[in-house]
Amino acid sequence: MNLKAVPLLFALLLATSAHAEQATYALDPVHTRVMFSVSHAGFSNPMATISGTTGTLVFDPDDWSKAHVEAHIPLKRLELGDPKWNAAVLAPKFLDADKHPEAVFVSTRVEPIDAMHATVIGNLTIRGVTREVKLNVTLNQVKRHPLPPFHRTAGFSATTHVSRKDFAMTAWQSVVGDAVEIRLEVEGARTRGGKIEEEGPAGASSVAAPGSVEPAPATTVPSPADAEPAPASTVAPPPASAPTNPP
Repeated sequence: MNLKAVPLLFALLLATSAHAEQATYALDPVHTRVMFSVSHAGFSNPMATISGTTGTLVFDPDDWSKAHVEAHIPLKRLELGDPKWNAAVLAPKFLDADKHPEAVFVSTRVEPIDAMHATVIGNLTIRGVTREVKLNVTLNQVKRHPLPPFHRTAGFSATTHVSRKDFAMTAWQSVVGDAVEIRLEVEGARTRGGKIEEEGPAGASSVAAPGSVEPAPATTVPSPADAEPAPASTVAPPPASAPTNPP
């Protein structure tokens, strides 16, 4: 072997190893959103959203089989577009959010399909009842976020269906359907040592010191006042009273 090629070969091996290494991502509670819809007496399928999900994702795009996710979904962040609907769905007959304020999903295994798709199987716990569900997951992309502070970000979309009865929610069967369609939009920022990394020039990542992050061109980076907002520090509780009639 040409000795001059040894350093280059060594560098390529290191780069390949680094690329294949698993990374841990903290779920972004602002840009991770749970959406679900269910039949309303057969007339329509109203949609609800839940923001504020937190958790962790371990992921290597070169090896889906080793991926793992744990997500905590704050049910009182539910929004149906009407205070009475919100209160009804959070009430004991449905989500029982006072006793069980979180839904939790913990993956148990991942079945890769191709480079961009996989089936993620895991346990979903709602109102103290745990059932296995399968998520159909699409990897959207893993790359440096274009806005400050330039986190390395992984983004996914996923869908699944669950039965209300499986989670002991049987009220108003003539009005509310049993099959619930769930859609998830998920973003996570890469972490190291429990802290979110900031990715500098040419993909170099670190827990950035002030002034160490390379700015994007002035035409594409907003001023500080235009930067994406942080999540609200407090959440207004839902109305205390539920409607006397089904939503």
